[in-house]
Amino acid sequence: MPNRLAQETSPYLLQHAQNPVDWFPWGPDALARAKLLDRPIFLSIGYAACHWCHVMERESFENEHTARYLNERFIPVKVDREERPDLDQVYMAAVQAMTGSGGWPMSVFLTPDGRPFYGGTYFPDEPRHGMPSFRQVLDGVDRAWRDQRDQVEEAGSRLVSGLIEQQRSDVASGDPGPTAPLLDAATAAIVGAFDAVDGGWGDAPKFPQPMTIEYLLRRHLATGDDRTLAIARRALDAMADGGVHDQLGGGFHRYSTDARWLVPHFEQMLYDNAQLARVYTHAWALTGDARYRAVASGTLDYMNRELTTRDGAFAASQDADTDHVEGLTFTWRATEIREVLGDGAHGAPLFATAYGVTDEGNWDGVTILSRVRDDEALAEAYGLTTSEVAASLSEARTMLLARRTQRAQPARDDKALAAWNGLAIAAFADAGRAFGEPGYVDAAVRAAEVIVGGLLAPNGVLGRSWKDDRASGNGVLEDYADLAEGLLALYEATFDERWFTTAVALVERILARFTDPDGGFFDTADDHERLVTRPRDLQDNAVPSGNAMTATVLLRLATLTGEGRYRDAAERAMRTVTGFVARYPTGFAQWLSAMDFALAPVAEIAIVGAPDDAATGALLAVATDGFRPNQVLTVSPTPATSAIPLLRDRLAIGGAPTAYVCRGFVCRLPVTDPDALRAELSSS
Repeated sequence: MPNRLAQETSPYLLQHAQNPVDWFPWGPDALARAKLLDRPIFLSIGYAACHWCHVMERESFENEHTARYLNERFIPVKVDREERPDLDQVYMAAVQAMTGSGGWPMSVFLTPDGRPFYGGTYFPDEPRHGMPSFRQVLDGVDRAWRDQRDQVEEAGSRLVSGLIEQQRSDVASGDPGPTAPLLDAATAAIVGAFDAVDGGWGDAPKFPQPMTIEYLLRRHLATGDDRTLAIARRALDAMADGGVHDQLGGGFHRYSTDARWLVPHFEQMLYDNAQLARVYTHAWALTGDARYRAVASGTLDYMNRELTTRDGAFAASQDADTDHVEGLTFTWRATEIREVLGDGAHGAPLFATAYGVTDEGNWDGVTILSRVRDDEALAEAYGLTTSEVAASLSEARTMLLARRTQRAQPARDDKALAAWNGLAIAAFADAGRAFGEPGYVDAAVRAAEVIVGGLLAPNGVLGRSWKDDRASGNGVLEDYADLAEGLLALYEATFDERWFTTAVALVERILARFTDPDGGFFDTADDHERLVTRPRDLQDNAVPSGNAMTATVLLRLATLTGEGRYRDAAERAMRTVTGFVARYPTGFAQWLSAMDFALAPVAEIAIVGAPDDAATGALLAVATDGFRPNQVLTVSPTPATSAIPLLRDRLAIGGAPTAYVCRGFVCRLPVTDPDALRAELSSS
């Protein structure tokens, strides 16, 4: 018989709807029940693509005996961390404070009013690897609740007080704002920590760092330092070659379990692919390297093919497991490669040499495809031209992908989250503009229409999640900020001012409801559900921190509108982290990009003309040529009625499309000739 989760929309919660555990979703009913029965809450937080979440479900939550014990002694509450990042952040901080580490599934025990007093992550069904069994944990917590209530209550109160105090101490709003020496120090730290052998930062497990790479591309432009470009390229190349990159279908898995990028954790997340597609697009725009364009396009094509929901938004993720086996869809045996491609020298042997396929395999007897030989080396080895090698491998990838689609596929979590869709909209918009691919822009428009139409209420309140034509959850700071960023990118790809005005409305809501008087922003609005602490995360993680992206968007809007209060709010936010960015730069990389923009001589470009006019197009081609992160671009045939202040009072000289360029409150003479515009943009 289904439990209460059957009424939810989250695929993760629905996965647990048939458990014998009497799950509650988080909400007033669960808290009231806990108070009425005077029981502790068992809070389990996970997400659909989480491998160990599925393991704990099979071992414990589907066990009738364990479920009966949970139901009799606790109020079990199940939360999708992607739907409720606020709860995840509050209780993850508590688990980390109690244990020194964290992760998912997260298992936390709370007093009926929500104070955490004991927690951990995965607990096995039997004691192993030095971990107690889940049943032992339940027994211990139950005894403590009944026999040591005062100590338990006091521990919860102390922990909450400590979390609040830690949050206050993390805010250093009195620090000076960003400076060029600060960015130099942060850059030096990034360079010093780089893994020159395998690419990337850190040891195993090794995670993609798209925000760090984005910052390095910016610093190369700002300083001419070739080291930053070389490191960015090495990181991009290593990921593109590795098994973490789906060599057949495009897109990236979550992270690499080894330092060489070979063996991924196979879940595929929208936020990773969106950010990586965008940074590969920018790397192509900067370098002209065709490979980066191919990786970006392959990633966007994967998102279009596998993550697009029926209404045109983008789904959250695909599971790591297929039929309870991690990576089953993506790995290969050499015999199957030969069966599909044939044994001719230019078939399976060439592909196997290129992608490291062996009879022994490179992971548990199977092969994870990775690019181990480049086209030039293969051409020499097989007596072919590089064009022949490229054509042969392209055909082989198409054939193998077709075979792979006949296999069982990983499950998809098809809820559409506002924040992650904002990142995807930005990626598709940037790539569509850079590559001249209108289909990518169309995909961005479709997603924006679904998210804005479904989640943004007339009163300006943004929801978190959209699924089955239902909105759920309140938007948190990252939802407003990431969606605003995506809409600004979409404006610059379409020059449709509805995206600009919607971005402004989102930012105004941030300023009205999320502002911290000490600087920066809380992650929840002031009218959000009251939790034991009001979360406020400054550090970038797998996604940009809401604070960092808000600062980024505020700076861009300040340039587009001339609104000093936007710049002031961004500068107050940046002062909260200037003490951290040089010491922990890869944890504050989005902040570093915002600071780079804040210190740059930003080019403000206003073009008077119809976007589809050939002469306007010639000016636009100059304005969008290459990687130009430190500029804003506006276009309108009717600037007098435009919603964008940067366009106002501009005139078409002699009736011809005209470009105006300003920097730092100083404007150049208007120009109508593309070469003259190029000269103005090349001079600082």
